[in-house]
Amino acid sequence: MKILITGADGFIGKNLIFALRSQGYQDLLLFGTDAPTELLERYCAECGFVYHLAGANRNKQQEEYTHGDFSFTDTLLRQLNKHKNRCPVMFASSTQAALPNLYGRSKKAGEELLDLYAQETGAKVYVYRLPHVFGKWSKPNRNNIIATVCYNASHELPLVIHDDTAPLSLAYIEDVTESLCGLIDGKVTREGAHCVVPVLYSATLGDIAARIRSFRGIRESNALPDMSDPLTRKLYATYLGFLPVMEFAYPLDMSEATNGSMTEFLRLSTGGQISVNVCKPGASRGNHWHRTRAEKFLVVSGSGVIKFRRIDMDDVMEYPVSGKKHVVVDIPVGYTHCIENTGKTDLVTLMWSSEVFLPDQADTLEAMVERP
Repeated sequence: MKILITGADGFIGKNLIFALRSQGYQDLLLFGTDAPTELLERYCAECGFVYHLAGANRNKQQEEYTHGDFSFTDTLLRQLNKHKNRCPVMFASSTQAALPNLYGRSKKAGEELLDLYAQETGAKVYVYRLPHVFGKWSKPNRNNIIATVCYNASHELPLVIHDDTAPLSLAYIEDVTESLCGLIDGKVTREGAHCVVPVLYSATLGDIAARIRSFRGIRESNALPDMSDPLTRKLYATYLGFLPVMEFAYPLDMSEATNGSMTEFLRLSTGGQISVNVCKPGASRGNHWHRTRAEKFLVVSGSGVIKFRRIDMDDVMEYPVSGKKHVVVDIPVGYTHCIENTGKTDLVTLMWSSEVFLPDQADTLEAMVERP
């Protein structure tokens, strides 16, 4: 089946193209901003489904809204009718259609055209009143507040917010495209006369801005926000897409010694941290125990041995470890432990702990594994 996408070079259009292709739809008829009008007629004769995403977004003149939404929608429907093509049509309207502003009235007029077309032809029509859509490939400073906040935060630019309490209704682009792709198989969620994206979020502008601004600090504190919250997770994914391309990488502070190094990687919002430990050939690191702090060690490169001794006993246990076979070793509390490099290259270990290491809190107590 051939699928026509108007507004194919826009934010939602680009994401929809990749979503459809990932589901095996390759015969896409893409109609973008600079496409010749005669191409539309040919596409309307061939297509088996229409995603009508084209429209004015932030034009200042009323006639530009009319041309961008109403006039183009009218042309599209006339071409489909000319070729007696009764394929389903999805129309990207906006929640603004319920408001008496120029943009809203333009979208409302487009909806009415689609309703009339459906009544006259019997074709299936899916009118989506989309809220604020955010996600990858959105553009800042073009009526997309999430993109603007992400861009300014990632580029360390100031941002002026006039009303922190302004409510926002949000839809993530991947949830939008999933809903749109489902239309082909007849999967649709409706509220009254309109289609809706099943997954929506509500927040204030101030809350959203504060979350996004906090992402910049992750590189200094290594502390991740609560990624179990889906809105935070999706905002962070969007934020990363606005990083300057030469700033994807950032350094970490290494605590170095003659026998190796320890580098904190991440602090988790649910508690604990992840670190990278490097032990030099022939060296040993550790020889301490914890009261409450639990740990897991995973050697990812090199070879060595992890040794344990319960602090009230004399017996020493040994666990050989190697980057050639990934094995997780649990470090129970009350056991002094160390890791020794028995190979000829650096022994690299990924370490998780249930608590963040704080030098001024004595949950790391020195004790040799092997008594003198």
